[in-house]
Amino acid sequence: MNELQGAGVALVTPFNTDGTVDYESLGNLIDYQIKEGMDYLVVLGTTGETATLNAEERKQVWEFTSTHVAGRLPLVAGIGGNNTQEIVRQVDQFSISGYCAILSVSPYYNKPTQEGIYQHYKATSEAAKLPIILYNVPGRTGSNILPATAIRLAKACRNIVAIKEASASFAQFGEIMRDKSDDFLLISGDDPATLPMMALGAVGVISVVGNAYPKKVATLVKECANGNYIEARKLHSDLLKITDLCFIEGNPCGVKYILKNQGIIATDGVRLPLVPVSTQTQEAIEKEMEKI
Repeated sequence: MNELQGAGVALVTPFNTDGTVDYESLGNLIDYQIKEGMDYLVVLGTTGETATLNAEERKQVWEFTSTHVAGRLPLVAGIGGNNTQEIVRQVDQFSISGYCAILSVSPYYNKPTQEGIYQHYKATSEAAKLPIILYNVPGRTGSNILPATAIRLAKACRNIVAIKEASASFAQFGEIMRDKSDDFLLISGDDPATLPMMALGAVGVISVVGNAYPKKVATLVKECANGNYIEARKLHSDLLKITDLCFIEGNPCGVKYILKNQGIIATDGVRLPLVPVSTQTQEAIEKEMEKI
């Protein structure tokens, strides 16, 4: 899966002032990512506010992105949830051209056991026509895909090819790198962890802050891949504060505010239960943008 090596971005879903999807802004955002050197795009991951889009909206966003990209970059579709039967149905029916893989978040809220997580992904993999990236983000899901479970899935299911790791556990990252096969990929799911994870052997990142600063993120990943960690540290440091501000009042509220200020998207609107960032956070973001 060479398409998954390097810098990927979890695209936001821009909205008009009436709450509908803003496809003009989405097209602008896609073109910005391509122009600034991103390696691949993740469409409707959690950053895309997928939980608040209905089935028809999701289909339209996937189709629009595929048509607009027109083969210029690899695409990954986000399909995950806590209803295994529904996720199996969705991955089985997914047939939109232009996509090379599916990113599937671990079941949230239910708090399944490791065996439950294993069986969920096994059923998903059996239905999927595309390779699957596991997505482990315990801070959002309430459960953790342990390294042994990830490795077990990779061995049992040939189309499970990677894991996007956002557990913040370097012990866990190290276990995965120690026990995985050469062709199973570890991908950073947390922007500030990208540099140290790549030093351990991760192949890149699926980034949030890359929406707003794709060139910096793409360059950081390239420098790490080439072993140029002195250059990478500077970029890593430049992005630390702005990344923190992107998440301080919920994702993607902060990064949408940056994108609106950059003129990439028309509004920073989000769908409830999220709300736009406060005036205090706006001021902090603007100050950090000036520094960058």
